[in-house]
Amino acid sequence: MRVVLADLKSADGFVSKDTVAGGYGSRLRPVSRVADVICRVKKRLISPPSVQMGYLAAIAADRGHEVQFTTGPFVDGDVALVLSSLVDYRNETAWADAMRARGVRVGFVGLAASKMPDLFREHADFLIAGEAEAATMRLLDGEPLSGVVDSPAFDDLDVLPFPRWDLIREEYSRVRTSPMTVRPLGGGFPVLASRGCPEFCTYCPHRILAGHRMRSVENIADELEELCARYARPYVIFRDPLFTEDRDRCLALCDEIAARGLRLRFECETRLDRLDPTLLYAMARVGLKAMSFGVESVSPDTLKKAGRRPIPQAQQREIISLCRELGILTAGFYVLGFLQDTWESIATTIDYSIQLGSTIAQFKILTPYPGTPLWKQMAHLVYEKDWQKFDGFTPTFTHPNLTSNDLSFLLRAAMARFYVRPSWVASYLGVDSAVVTRVFHRLDQRVFASQARSEIATISRAVSC
Repeated sequence: MRVVLADLKSADGFVSKDTVAGGYGSRLRPVSRVADVICRVKKRLISPPSVQMGYLAAIAADRGHEVQFTTGPFVDGDVALVLSSLVDYRNETAWADAMRARGVRVGFVGLAASKMPDLFREHADFLIAGEAEAATMRLLDGEPLSGVVDSPAFDDLDVLPFPRWDLIREEYSRVRTSPMTVRPLGGGFPVLASRGCPEFCTYCPHRILAGHRMRSVENIADELEELCARYARPYVIFRDPLFTEDRDRCLALCDEIAARGLRLRFECETRLDRLDPTLLYAMARVGLKAMSFGVESVSPDTLKKAGRRPIPQAQQREIISLCRELGILTAGFYVLGFLQDTWESIATTIDYSIQLGSTIAQFKILTPYPGTPLWKQMAHLVYEKDWQKFDGFTPTFTHPNLTSNDLSFLLRAAMARFYVRPSWVASYLGVDSAVVTRVFHRLDQRVFASQARSEIATISRAVSC
């Protein structure tokens, strides 16, 4: 059987899918000058391949089937498995319609197809609901799937084959570095050391498909060893939302990487209260180069109401400072528009994002994703009917204190405040001279004053209209 695996590229803005927003995906459009620059930079980089497609490629190959991968061009085959998203589902379903017209049976996989089947049902021969591996194995063993097919999650993740990147896109093996990026221009290799999430944030889709499970240290190290054997010093992107949840397990993995003499670089996502100096030093010694984490809001009360455990600011600052000493890039995530938010609280969060000193920051607007506890709480406030606008950057609900225009304005202001300042440029380039740093911080005040005048003018024009 010829199996077509499709992770379709979008032409509208910069779209990230796979494990982003749990699999619903995100879409950044050039809504401001800063956002335009970010989109351009991201588009110049090769996005990491889909880890879901990597697993399905391995399953198909293990069963003796031919694998064809596509990001858009039509490919002849017997069956096509399409990675679904919320933010680009119309493009995905149109592609599926065209493939079915060519005589190819089409199925959708992923969180969006699992939780929003009505968007895909008429465009597919079958939908796989749940983690896709179990149902795909049945399909490739000869079972004719039809309709919505339940696919139970594997409790023991060690039984799954390792993703086959050579069957997805060989270009990922061509690692090219850039002085402006930590992640290679040739992309990186995503690895899932666990699945699901042990936390209880009401707005997060990472925990709504299946429960939290972890692979064994030996199994993860075996995959890393296989990558190192195939590619020179690979760049690994751990896609777990909480990579260092189990401190001892993480230390054991570091020891195993060192004991096997594996040469790699990697990044991960975690919580800052799941890090300490000993753990950070251990991770840095075996190749940690970048780390992302959620701050979300500066208000502990706001976080508690959203089911997120607050992290003391002192600990956040300590870990960020240590990462800077170790040369580890840091990326902080912030959410604007919690129900308790006001202009003042969001301004305070933006100010804190600058003071914290992470290398980069990502700001998004609160989005009540279907299937999350937040959706159940806020469904009556949601006015947006276009599911593609649930992209993380577009207002979708009626906020009690802020208009949709307010939220969009504050998002643009957050991006500008964080990135359009001399001290950010100095920090990103690694300038560590105290004298130079003080000069840049003084220049920041002039930039902030100019930004404030521009923001006031924008608000004034909006009010006069």
